[in-house]
Amino acid sequence: MWAGSWRRRSTNWRNLPIINRKPHAVSFRQATLRTAFWVFLAIIFAASIYFWRGSHDALDFLTAYIIELSLSLDNLVVFVVIFTSAAVDFQYQHRVLFWGILGVLVTRGVFVFAGVELISHFHWFVFVLGIFLVVAGARLLRKDRRELGPARLRLLSLTRKLLPITPTYEEGKFFVRREGRWFATPLLLVLLTIEITDVFFAVDSVPAVFSVTQNAFIVYSSNIFAVLGLRALYFLLADAVKRFRYLRHGLAVVLVFVGVKMLIARMVQIPTGWALLVVVVAISLAAAASLRRAVEQ
Repeated sequence: MWAGSWRRRSTNWRNLPIINRKPHAVSFRQATLRTAFWVFLAIIFAASIYFWRGSHDALDFLTAYIIELSLSLDNLVVFVVIFTSAAVDFQYQHRVLFWGILGVLVTRGVFVFAGVELISHFHWFVFVLGIFLVVAGARLLRKDRRELGPARLRLLSLTRKLLPITPTYEEGKFFVRREGRWFATPLLLVLLTIEITDVFFAVDSVPAVFSVTQNAFIVYSSNIFAVLGLRALYFLLADAVKRFRYLRHGLAVVLVFVGVKMLIARMVQIPTGWALLVVVVAISLAAAASLRRAVEQ
């Protein structure tokens, strides 16, 4: 009886948003509930920061979280392109994103703490980050970042010369054993593509949060909550995000704004509340313009 009860509880644990790794197609309802769960959890965390560290840090966290979540929308566009170009079955995308996000948690941590150390020892590095963000925003207006997807996939296909790779996806496995030998599957290449692509995104998104605060705890925790909710958000917006024609324009405005904010911080202090308002308005206007364009077509 106790064993059966334990097995039932174990099965329930597997249904939690971050633990469920079994390949399956995520329904719209599941994606909606999981997205709401992660957003609600972020709000609860912000409230705990308010009572623990005060309103200033709580507002910094919310602003950093929304900036990260906004820039993550660009990730979704590229993920759609990667999965489409690699012909990954919808039920296996869940598995790739699960392991991909675990890797992202590590790489984002490296970026955050390296950035904090550089800023604390070299104050001029803030200006370098500011200039980089302004340039990144300008480049985003001129070039669609969706081109990153297939390019990375073609680059990683070169690993076929180094690793024996199966011709099919092998039911969502990353490795299979055949005739005493281990073979990688194409799904491993897709996972590596996701990881490498996120490094490119982190180069933009992590410095953007430094425009709000240089507190490592706030920067990393906001990244964590945005990344953890990204998998659910992907399945919620996988189809709709492709229709956001002007999304990259809104993201470009956000990057340029936070870059300028960092450059003028010594002369003009832009309140965090105003920064939050600018980010929300920029993304909202881009989404509204995209939806209006879609309706007109």
